Amino acid sequence: MLQEVKIKEISIKTNYILNLPYNPLLNNRAKALRKAGNYAEVVFWKQVRNKEFWGIDFDRQRVIGNYIVDFYVKSLALVIEIDGESHNDKEDYDAKRDAFLAELGIRIYKISKFRVLHDLENVMTEIEDYIIKEYSHL
Repeated sequence: MLQEVKIKEISIKTNYILNLPYNPLLNNRAKALRKAGNYAEVVFWKQVRNKEFWGIDFDRQRVIGNYIVDFYVKSLALVIEIDGESHNDKEDYDAKRDAFLAELGIRIYKISKFRVLHDLENVMTEIEDYIIKEYSHL
């Protein structure tokens, strides 16, 4: 489980959080969201599935507490959220979710749906840079 992660030859500190809260009642909803396939999420998933992004393992539609996050990187305790129409008029909900995740020690990186669909190469580079900045041994 404690596999070393490197991006561009830079060692990345892992930050596993054991025993995350989990609401099993949301499991079927998370499966349905994965199956429904929000297009921007599918595009992003194709970049990161099967450890294709620097050998980092991403979970899609992961249940944490009473929330379902778009993507979760266990080794970094990092959530990747792709904000699109589903987040419109949900500022209070998103703020509560973000505060809950932060209390657990989870960081959140948000990307717009538009950028995933129209600027994916730069989005992936920015995620690399973010991980290096926030998690490297430097």
